[in-house]
Amino acid sequence: MDLRNRSPRKWLRLTLPAVLIVIWLLIAGVGGPTFGKISDVSTNDQASFLPASAESTAVQDWQRRFVDSSTIPAVVLVTSGTEFSPAQLARLAALPDKLGAVPGVRTASGGAAAGIAGPIPSRDKLAVEFIVPVADAGELKTVVDGLRAVLAAQVTEGMSYYVTGPAGLTADLIGAFAGIDGVLLLVALLAVFVILLVVYRSVVLPVLVLFTSVVALCAAILVVYALASADVIKLSGQSQGILSILVIGAATDYSLLLVARFREGLHEVESSWTAMGRALRSAWEPITASGTTVILALLCLLVSDLNSNRSLGPIAAIGIFFSLLAALTCLPALLALFGRAAFWPFRPKVGPGHSHKHAADGTAAPAPSKGDDVARGLAGIGGLWRLVGLLVARRPNLTWVITLGVLVLASSGVLQLQAHGVSQTQVILGPSNAVDGQAALARHFDAGSGSPVVIVADADKQREVLAAVERVAGVAGAAVQTEGGRPGTGAPAVVRDGRVLINATLADQADSDRAEQVVANLRSGLPKVDPGVLVGGVTAIALDTNTTAQNDLVKIVPLVLAVILLVLMALLRSLVAPLVLIGSVIVSYTATMGVSALVFNHVFGFPGADATVPLFGFVFLVALGVDYNIFLMTRVREESQLMGTRAGVLRGLGKTGGVITSAGVVLAATFAALGVIPLLFLAQLAFIVAFGVLLDTVIVRSLLVPALSYAIGRRMWWPSRAGRGPGPAPARADGAPQLHARQSPRG
Repeated sequence: MDLRNRSPRKWLRLTLPAVLIVIWLLIAGVGGPTFGKISDVSTNDQASFLPASAESTAVQDWQRRFVDSSTIPAVVLVTSGTEFSPAQLARLAALPDKLGAVPGVRTASGGAAAGIAGPIPSRDKLAVEFIVPVADAGELKTVVDGLRAVLAAQVTEGMSYYVTGPAGLTADLIGAFAGIDGVLLLVALLAVFVILLVVYRSVVLPVLVLFTSVVALCAAILVVYALASADVIKLSGQSQGILSILVIGAATDYSLLLVARFREGLHEVESSWTAMGRALRSAWEPITASGTTVILALLCLLVSDLNSNRSLGPIAAIGIFFSLLAALTCLPALLALFGRAAFWPFRPKVGPGHSHKHAADGTAAPAPSKGDDVARGLAGIGGLWRLVGLLVARRPNLTWVITLGVLVLASSGVLQLQAHGVSQTQVILGPSNAVDGQAALARHFDAGSGSPVVIVADADKQREVLAAVERVAGVAGAAVQTEGGRPGTGAPAVVRDGRVLINATLADQADSDRAEQVVANLRSGLPKVDPGVLVGGVTAIALDTNTTAQNDLVKIVPLVLAVILLVLMALLRSLVAPLVLIGSVIVSYTATMGVSALVFNHVFGFPGADATVPLFGFVFLVALGVDYNIFLMTRVREESQLMGTRAGVLRGLGKTGGVITSAGVVLAATFAALGVIPLLFLAQLAFIVAFGVLLDTVIVRSLLVPALSYAIGRRMWWPSRAGRGPGPAPARADGAPQLHARQSPRG
């Protein structure tokens, strides 16, 4: 008797899975509480993600030499429907003392109000402005909430109050991310649970799959928290949200593939342990290849010049790694322990007709006779996927030509994509006191008040530079930084290392397109007066961020494609098949972006898109789109070794159709959950990935790739000779057929 055919002893079959589950429970026990602390190491300050080479970054470094502490200005605005009376103005004059008493507001030696500029009445006498320096950036939202509480208590009926400017807008942005830890995760898990419940009609299995996803997320959060605490990576609210969604979606996808193979095994053999062994042997390669592809694609973001992109790469890669690890260790252990009970109440039963490979005694079944590829490939395949297979087989060229034509037509919409960045006031989709305050500020003051353009110039050329700044259209006023921080008092200019600081107030909102154009004009004109001049500030930070993001797209896209192509070549041992798959995901991506542009512009009425949206959409869609093609083509290659390429295409399509479609729906649902966070970037990314995954699953993977593969036939595997030709294969020790590398492909 071949001992390799015997199942391990019962104690081992129970102990090994139990040990693996206990290890994952311990990891979850340590990582779970980290969910509540990860926001402590997260930052949403746009400036902290700029590259060191950016001009605005250099200006920030100079600013620290002119100001004793790094502060973020909050613009406090009080408005009225009628002109302020002298009594009202006198009451407002007492506000600086109360605002300065809020913990976290920077004060000067002269008292709580000494560091606050104002009250500054508007020309129409309908508004009063205060500039409040916030020193505690770590508790920015708390400080801004404190300022609003003071205003609520002091402002009388008929007046409105706002805390806006950089501090107010950033605080409201932090507030928008408040649902990342709880609401987002809850929505994603609930969506996945409902989908799995419908797909498997089992109460137990969805719980096992979600448990696998959650423990993977706990492990990923634990590692990311440790790296962010050590300042190895920079974590933002958007990275945190993407990490949660990516882990839940990816771990579920990998789990679905393993579960499908496990269920096939349970139809073929009595032993759950043997069925799991077969499932792991057949599923580990596509799952590992898929996870590796996504990880390598994400790590390509490390070459980005934008720190937010560069940080997201390893953060997301860590998430995929633990998704992969949990799907290949935790879930198999759970399924091995539960066995057929995992599918209760519809437990799989051993019976004929469930496999074309194995005879009832576990030895290799005779290979199908040479005959019609369609009959052999679709033997035992029923329902929708039989109809799809028949369409692909009978009209392969017509199928791929029409499908490709539809995708190319959809891609034309990409010309309407406005991914040149949006103002910070347009980033927040929900109610925002700061956004409303910016609109009110623009009605009563120069819109750039509180967020000046910061210019570092040679002290010997300060007058010439100041005059040149004031001549630029869009600059409402400019002044040199003086001792005490109050220009116009006759105080001398602050000089540091031969440089002075000039603050220029813009006529337009600091985060508007017109303000960015003013910065561009300053940068092009001022060097003629002072070759060493630097232009920075809030507007310059936004401009540099958009420019860097657009440069990253050109640099990273070819790198991601090259990495994925190499992985596919190594996996499929072919040149043609990888090129077909790469081409399919590219056209899928462009079609997705084309449809997204039309939806953003004409359905949702979005003002534009963040400059990083195309890059993030590309990385996720291409990497995840290749996932499903890997699941399909590894099965096609496996089947082709037994019955020839064309029959193998139909068999692979029929066998993977249900599980890949389910995986696509799950991933689309999890990314769609990002839409619950009221931020433009996440709402757009949610639509792009959700729609793109469904498009890739339903159209590209179900029609385009199978039809092309069927039409190309055995040339798909050129120049490899692996997997060629049908024929009876000797049985392996586990009862599965031994595949021959020198078999000749049919089709």
